[in-house]
Amino acid sequence: MTDPISDMLTRIRNAHRALLPAIELPHSKVKESIAGILKKEGYVGDVSVDGKTIKKLKIQLKYQGKKGVIEGLKRVSSPGLRRYVGATEIPRVRGGLGTAIVSTSQGVMSGTQARKNNLGGELLCYVW
Repeated sequence: MTDPISDMLTRIRNAHRALLPAIELPHSKVKESIAGILKKEGYVGDVSVDGKTIKKLKIQLKYQGKKGVIEGLKRVSSPGLRRYVGATEIPRVRGGLGTAIVSTSQGVMSGTQARKNNLGGELLCYVW
């Protein structure tokens, strides 16, 4: 697999369309921190890590009736074309209604946190 973050976003998107209650995917620290941001912003329910030798990341999805809370996910920076932004260049997604996820020198954080801490970095994805 060349882009595990894109795979994670696609699994979440497909699970929302199929109205699945939860998904499991292979664990990594970056995926865990992205899922933590999604939980903190209110897009997903619960995030947990299962397994001792082979770890799995389990994400509980949230719905409003028959519609998912997450309307869209978009991968911005890919392995073939990285996209870096400064602290003042971090975009506001959907006029502030969405979230940009940025990988900074102090870890993965939301765009508003990075702007507040005056940090730039790699623009990983948009969630709205």
